Amino acid sequence: MTRISREEVAQRIAADIPDGAYVNLGIGAPTLVANYLPDDIEIFLHTENGLLGMGAAPALGRIDPDLINAGKQPVTALPGAAYFHHADSFGMMRGGHLDICVLGAFQISQHGDLANWSTGAPDAIPAVGGAMDLASGAKEVFVMTDLLAKSGESKLVTACTYPLTGVGCVSRIYTDHAVFDVTPDGFRVRDLFGDNTVEVLEKLTGLHLQYSGLE
Repeated sequence: MTRISREEVAQRIAADIPDGAYVNLGIGAPTLVANYLPDDIEIFLHTENGLLGMGAAPALGRIDPDLINAGKQPVTALPGAAYFHHADSFGMMRGGHLDICVLGAFQISQHGDLANWSTGAPDAIPAVGGAMDLASGAKEVFVMTDLLAKSGESKLVTACTYPLTGVGCVSRIYTDHAVFDVTPDGFRVRDLFGDNTVEVLEKLTGLHLQYSGLE
């Protein structure tokens, strides 16, 4: 059973972002997408701490300690980039100005509900940040995550059991095994990686998956 790396998942997401899109990359693995965006199109990356026009991660030795994303990782700024107040940044997020946001997840339900800020465990540290604002404000929500949690349980579920970030907000899920679309009839397999099959994915997730051929 083949799994692809997070870097390869990031490349797959980058290939699906259209020219001219305004995009927010969530904290953690989604920030990798910035390193794989095509050079021949223009995509505007937004970070919620107040930057529009974010570039890829800087090379070693060229890090500006004052230039970071919302996850406190060093980033670059492209020519024409704009800096603004945190409140203005959240206004962009909440006002429907972002075409796509890419977020991590603990669970995604077959209805497109997202849980990504807390497992609800007594010792869990809540870290919602701007995820709720992004989930409700972006025109499309892409999720980047492993298909299985460290415990071996599927992150794709019939209904979320963790505290929700957003209801019916997720449109597509990119995992290390396959890409899934959220449809009115549940999850639809959009793309398979390596030797994975729909039957294998159904066994891993315990779900009936829609499938009508790869795109």
